[in-house]
Amino acid sequence: MNVPGGADNVRLSDEQKLDWLRLIRSDNVGPRTFRTLLNHFGGARAALAALPDLARRGGADRPGRVCLVEDAEKEMQALRKRGIALVALGEPDYPPRLRMIDDAPPLLAVRGKLENLLSPMVALVGSRNASAAGAKFAGQIARELGEAGFVTTSGLARGIDAAAHRASLATGTVAVLAGGHDHVYPPEHGDLLDSILDNGAALTEMPLSWEPRARDFPRRNRLISGLSLGVVIVEAAKRSGSLITARMALEQGREVFAVPGSPLDPRAEGTNGLIKQGAAVVTNVEDILSVLRPILGQAADLPASEPPRDAPDADSEPAPDERKRIVALLGPVPVEIDDLVRQSGARLAIVRTVLLELELAGRLDRQAGGRVALL
Repeated sequence: MNVPGGADNVRLSDEQKLDWLRLIRSDNVGPRTFRTLLNHFGGARAALAALPDLARRGGADRPGRVCLVEDAEKEMQALRKRGIALVALGEPDYPPRLRMIDDAPPLLAVRGKLENLLSPMVALVGSRNASAAGAKFAGQIARELGEAGFVTTSGLARGIDAAAHRASLATGTVAVLAGGHDHVYPPEHGDLLDSILDNGAALTEMPLSWEPRARDFPRRNRLISGLSLGVVIVEAAKRSGSLITARMALEQGREVFAVPGSPLDPRAEGTNGLIKQGAAVVTNVEDILSVLRPILGQAADLPASEPPRDAPDADSEPAPDERKRIVALLGPVPVEIDDLVRQSGARLAIVRTVLLELELAGRLDRQAGGRVALL
């Protein structure tokens, strides 16, 4: 089994994809944990078998739910019936820029034209309560980006997102959903989504019937920025989800652009603040193209893969005293893994195994930049 994030561009068999789906749908297994498990065990099936014991060793009172074969089969059948493709990390149709982020989804459920996922993308996001001028400018930028060969991506939200999608229907746009394909949010944008699918695509990492909750929108935002070469913020208040997207874009090494606005308009407070912090000012599409065109000639810098193993390395199994020492170093304040290695005196493989056990027990929080904290 090839480790996700490599550049192999191989397609998983249906059996392998079923195992991947079961693993990512199991309790306490997020994208980073998924990658760690595959690197550690060499395959999803071996990882699935190890989940209960890992959670027990991490201090869980009872093992978390492991997704059943029949539940995963039912989801895959429902996706096929709806014409939704399940694209795995490392497969040829997986978006190349998204593969670069350290919490890239192992599986994407995609509806529409898959070729859009391989085109260069620019994200346009902003206020749900957009001004008429802001929505008009977002539409103008989206239309001109499409004419320049870029696919726009956004979150299907009201306001700026919807204006960007509508303006780029002819050239292609990608809607990133916070919930499953059966729960479009907001509901009144169902017709807009149908129009998007004619030339564009919609994708999500969530199960088909998942109804989005508040915490799912930041997860969606990391995909919007992760798909893209750059993120354009058209209008954003001081405390705005669009600013979360901008922060994630910076963490992912993406370009951040902001449209200036009146100091008297609270919808411009966030974008004006981004400009003060160094975001590129956008007053026309050329401000974006002049930055992104040079990047297009650069290959996506894919993460290096660790060599797969058919079974866990016995040398990576922590002794009780090592486990106790590493856990004692953790707390609510996030720390670097390198600091845990240095202060515990344990090898990196040992520290990673303890962190994996804690995560599967629901006791560990992995944060941006590879930092970890105890819940």
